[in-house]
Amino acid sequence: MIEKIIQLQEMVDPVVFYGVNNSNLQLIKNLSPKIKMIARGNLIKVLGDEQDVFCFEKIMIMLQNHCVEFNKLDENIIIDIIKGNIPKEESVDNLILHGNNGKPIIARTKNQLSLVDEFSKNDLLFAVGPAGSGKTYVAIALAVRALKNKQIRRIILSRPAVEAGEKLGFLPGDMKDKIDPYLQPLYDALQDMISPSKLKEYLENGTIQIAPLAFMRGRTLSDAVVILDEAQNATTQQIKMFLTRMGLNSKVVVTGDVSQIDLPPSQKSGLKEALNVLSGIKGIEMVYFQAEDIVRHRLVKCIVNAYSKKGDVE
Repeated sequence: MIEKIIQLQEMVDPVVFYGVNNSNLQLIKNLSPKIKMIARGNLIKVLGDEQDVFCFEKIMIMLQNHCVEFNKLDENIIIDIIKGNIPKEESVDNLILHGNNGKPIIARTKNQLSLVDEFSKNDLLFAVGPAGSGKTYVAIALAVRALKNKQIRRIILSRPAVEAGEKLGFLPGDMKDKIDPYLQPLYDALQDMISPSKLKEYLENGTIQIAPLAFMRGRTLSDAVVILDEAQNATTQQIKMFLTRMGLNSKVVVTGDVSQIDLPPSQKSGLKEALNVLSGIKGIEMVYFQAEDIVRHRLVKCIVNAYSKKGDVE
């Protein structure tokens, strides 16, 4: 008899792996009668004959790999893997990653596909286009995929809090409480892709950082995917400051909609200038989304087109 400690992989969420009320863990126990096991957090203590423990460890690795890739683990998958069968998963076209409960996150339009493709080829991307075209959502999905594949160590998400202006200091709570409402769209996307317990862990340990643009000054952002959302509301100085934060093994994605600038009339959008100044530089790519890429409610496309024709939106 030997004893071995199996530690769940970093990307495995114990809540997803063990199942509701530890149902997955209980099934694994029932299907492995020669093994005694006790789970505590992300550690599983295993007791049994050497050969049985060795085989059980291989099964656990396969179960974890499936859990990481598909973000779910259910009874049928567990039975298949323990019996030595290869689980059959339906192939999904244009898949970026599997979100919560195995939900496929896919690129749904031509320009979303272009963003996915250019992300692998360039270190700096601009994704510009109308509301609802999936610019930020796809960018965050690509960042989460890179984190799951261990290509980076952290994700950093930022946006200008220009809507708050000087009112920020009068809002209740600490700094996080004050700025969180302006960053909520970023949380919404992450909650689609990462389980609640794992997302909470990542936010607490700094694997995922969400902060206003003003907090980026002075930092060097290495081994990360860095996303600046709503960049049309950043000034030229802010955009320059942000882009020069790039460190080694980092990718930066800047998203924005030049038709929704909230800056005072006296200030120019730094995004517009950056698109002109940085055009044609190797390693920098610009993907322009159109009304045809809008994937929200069908009326959103009609609204964008109506305002564009009237000339009220640039």
